[in-house]
Amino acid sequence: MSSAGNFTGFSRDAMQFLVDLALNNERSWFQPRKAEYERLLKDPLEALCADLAVEFDKRDIPLRADPKKSPFRIYRDTRFAKDKSPYKTHVAASFPWVGRGQATSDGEPERHGGGYFHISVESSYMGGGMWHPEPVRLAAFRRAVDQRPEDTLAALEEKGFRARFEPVHGDALKRMPTGYPVDHPNADLLKLKDVTFGRELAEKEVLSASLPSILATDFAAAVPVMAFLAELKVE
Repeated sequence: MSSAGNFTGFSRDAMQFLVDLALNNERSWFQPRKAEYERLLKDPLEALCADLAVEFDKRDIPLRADPKKSPFRIYRDTRFAKDKSPYKTHVAASFPWVGRGQATSDGEPERHGGGYFHISVESSYMGGGMWHPEPVRLAAFRRAVDQRPEDTLAALEEKGFRARFEPVHGDALKRMPTGYPVDHPNADLLKLKDVTFGRELAEKEVLSASLPSILATDFAAAVPVMAFLAELKVE
């Protein structure tokens, strides 16, 4: 079981494993190398999540990192996919927002967006926000843009956030959503279907033992945006 303090960075061998997996994406290749996958990628990812939990707590960042719950499985769901390749060619983890929300019926905090991390051969990335949000939450965001533009822009354009990230972005409608004028001053925000942020990670960051601190610093800068999105009033 992973514990805090043992993340030493992803290795070049780990990145090479992902290259080889992309070239040999089949069970007959992966199964004899499953232990290698766990040593090079699964275990370090769990260690990263454990160290991030410590960083989040130390910095009072209301995200949850859990070495068992945060990582995504390497196995693809191919039931409805044309591509039947059984394995993902990246490893990733999510860190749900767990601050200031109402508890659900099972006592868990409601999870409205949060943070995300992945490494792959093509690019490594960290970010967060609302990706494919429920229609009621997207509608709440659009109401905020329309009815509380000053508060909305204050959060989305917060100085510390913009020092690290481009403006929030995501898949967008080609036309304005129903009920909003085409000449709305914040039309680009109203057209968004996702409200996300992020940046690519350099190889030296991915290979560094300081990656938990690097990610925590980025997520700390994004707290105003994540808090704004989490606290949207749903009707």
